[in-house]
Amino acid sequence: MESVIVFKNLSFSYGAFPVLENIELVIEKGEFIGVVGPNGGGKSTLLKIALGLLEPNSGSVTVLGRKASRGRDAIGYVPQRATAVRDFPISVEDTVLLGRLGSTRLIGGYRADDRAAAEVAMDEAQILDIRNRRIGTLSGGQFQRVLIARALAGEPQILMFDEPTANIDPHVEKSIFDLLRQLNKRMTIIVVSHDIGFISQYVTRVACLNKNLVCHKTSALTGETIEEIYGSDVHLIDHKHHLGPEPKS
Repeated sequence: MESVIVFKNLSFSYGAFPVLENIELVIEKGEFIGVVGPNGGGKSTLLKIALGLLEPNSGSVTVLGRKASRGRDAIGYVPQRATAVRDFPISVEDTVLLGRLGSTRLIGGYRADDRAAAEVAMDEAQILDIRNRRIGTLSGGQFQRVLIARALAGEPQILMFDEPTANIDPHVEKSIFDLLRQLNKRMTIIVVSHDIGFISQYVTRVACLNKNLVCHKTSALTGETIEEIYGSDVHLIDHKHHLGPEPKS
């Protein structure tokens, strides 16, 4: 198998507060991996380090054999909370074209190949029929597909999602993950989620993260393991993580 992202003995702290400790993880080409754990367990921080947005205190991460900051052009990223203001007067198509900014020229507007890539991305995300609508008129599920299309427009080899279906109803959540399953046929996908029970239907491995990290193959997960991770009390599960319920916001 070909490794696409490699975390090696990686640790990170915000000031004196340790968030990640001795992380060892190899993500292979074509995997669909879920990252789960409690709030504050380091899930979003792990993605930001892989994107080269944060530097680890020790250890290393490589993306396609390169330093993360040089490999992030191969990653399409969908953040937990979109920075786009929903009432900003911009169309679906123009939002998706923003995904080309790292690939196109800086002056002179978008090129024909930029618009072609955006069209392919909208088609794959199943939003071509709403390409001219303003983003403020979209449902939560439609807007999430726009963000996925924006990430796809950069023609990445790897897709990263930070809670892609937060605050979306279960029916729409399933349709989004069905789309991710289709995309996984041609690219590596990494999804941060709080819902281990749901994502285990889709992912090949689950990385349980709470400062330290241990991976399970999906086939090794049981109802008991899920209950221990997200039960009403804090439990000690077989990989020695203390994972309890997420704090109420």
